[in-house]
Amino acid sequence: MSMKQLSICILLLWVTVMAGARTFDMKQLGADLTGVKPCTDLINKSIEQAAAEGGGTIYFPAGTYLTATIRMKSNITLNIESGATLRFSDHFEDYLPFVRIRWEGTVMNTLSPLIYADGADNLTITGRGTLDGNGFKWWSWESDTKKVLKENGGKLPSLTKLQQMWVDANKDLEVSEYYKPSLERRMFRPPFIQFFECTNIVIENVKIINSPFWTINPAFCDNITVHGVTIKNPSANPKGPNTDGINPTSCSNVRISDCFISVGDDCITIKSGRDADGRKYGRPCENLTITNCIMLSGHGGVVIGSEMSGGVKKVVISNCIFDGTDAGIRLKASRGRGGVVEDIRVDNIVMKNISRNAFIFDLFYDKHSKPEPVSERTPVFRNIHLSNITGSGIKRVGYVKGIEEMPVDELSFSNVNMEAEEGFEAETATNLRFYNVDFAVKKGPSFRFRLCDGVLLNDVRSKKPLPGQSVIELEQVKNAVINNCFGMQLVKGFLKESDSEVLKEYNEVSN
Repeated sequence: MSMKQLSICILLLWVTVMAGARTFDMKQLGADLTGVKPCTDLINKSIEQAAAEGGGTIYFPAGTYLTATIRMKSNITLNIESGATLRFSDHFEDYLPFVRIRWEGTVMNTLSPLIYADGADNLTITGRGTLDGNGFKWWSWESDTKKVLKENGGKLPSLTKLQQMWVDANKDLEVSEYYKPSLERRMFRPPFIQFFECTNIVIENVKIINSPFWTINPAFCDNITVHGVTIKNPSANPKGPNTDGINPTSCSNVRISDCFISVGDDCITIKSGRDADGRKYGRPCENLTITNCIMLSGHGGVVIGSEMSGGVKKVVISNCIFDGTDAGIRLKASRGRGGVVEDIRVDNIVMKNISRNAFIFDLFYDKHSKPEPVSERTPVFRNIHLSNITGSGIKRVGYVKGIEEMPVDELSFSNVNMEAEEGFEAETATNLRFYNVDFAVKKGPSFRFRLCDGVLLNDVRSKKPLPGQSVIELEQVKNAVINNCFGMQLVKGFLKESDSEVLKEYNEVSN
């Protein structure tokens, strides 16, 4: 048999298997459609039966289904019809037994995610229905626990049953000093959806609301598609804390498209583990595309970090709108984290009503960290390029802040037009490039550089220069080139420099 004939036979066999896959109709199987009687056992037994038959679809017609953890298996589809709602229990013990997950960048044994799989293939969640995480009690627990910790010097005066179970299940957990205060809670809200070490995942069209914690959070997975998903977690009254939208961690080949996200934390965050635990696994998040998404409420539109110890690389972000987020594009890390973030492309973005910074590139996330020799603990940001971006109603254009032992390197902006209260500042960075960039601000300089080496400003300006205010300020900058910079109106004192090396070619400065 030739290889071509063998391939055809395999394809036909796969088609035959899939055609024979059974649909398990939850209504016909006797599930309560009023949301009163739990359906957890029925759902999971149906999944087990379908898996034993090689795969199948768990179908939810219109109605409300009360459930706790749904444990996915290989070749399983959850189909939630329009008008159907899966409402998840808010009884914490319903998420026992503990399972292995990655929580905030650390692999631990803890309460199960609401929808969970470990080591499975070909997983699909689809339909026009709603997944309701019913997170209000979880959020209240988080607030109450933080208050108790604060009142007791960062320690719990006593442990609940679940907290003691967590301690017993994680005796050998390695964490940094920076992270230890976070672990003092001894119990952790579960992510809504976490598939752990799985392949071939599709999540499409569903609406997801009220997540207890991070919403879509695949870990160590490959080949993931998230398409047409709506995620809504409240940002106020009450706020759903840490209810990030989509957080792939140490995943590869991820496609996120046509999503609508409004949440109580970051909209989309790319991660790869925390500190020594993240470096131990050493798996980057790589080959990601994020396109045609709309982000409203959220701390950041698209964020990389802060858990990025395994590295993040080869990311394309395009054709997105950020309207009302605290930040637009944000990269964050700190000493001790390690990891390389590189080969990032951001293109064709519209930002509006950004309450803090449109752009953040911050290696000083831990503001109390001290310089140390370059090692696996040293984070790296390099080869990051942004183009074709407009913005208005912005508090601050943004900033770059490297660490002295590892400046941010190879960052470029091209065809960027922003109107903001304050401008853009870069400190401790190398090889910065700006082409056709207009930052119109209401106070201070549009561009300020300090302790940088290799700054090229070509056709940069402010369409609304301020009287008596320089557009560009340089302090202790080496190898700066300013070329072809002309504004719509002549600016007296266009450039202010101190202790800097500047080549001024044909532009407003030299004239």
